[in-house]
Amino acid sequence: MKADLPAQAKRLEDIPNIGPSLASDLRGIGITQPKQLKGKDGLALYRKLNKVTGARHDPCVADTFLAAVHFMDTGEALPWWKFTPKRKQAFQKENHLIR
Repeated sequence: MKADLPAQAKRLEDIPNIGPSLASDLRGIGITQPKQLKGKDGLALYRKLNKVTGARHDPCVADTFLAAVHFMDTGEALPWWKFTPKRKQAFQKENHLIR
């Protein structure tokens, strides 16, 4: 069951939109507890994941990281795809390939 409030999230998998695979990705970049997401930049986390793994992950991973940080910062659980425009705008500014 997913957390309704940030304080209820004890494991990364408790955060809305975060399943076992993305929780594993977060652990791989040093995020082991939900509270560590507070105040983070979801796009920076995505860039770090790409760097650490040496692979470019699907951009929807960035959207999901943005959604997870948003939940931990505000308590508002939104579907990850609500963050796609924000990611595309940021990547456009950085001259990244957008798909």
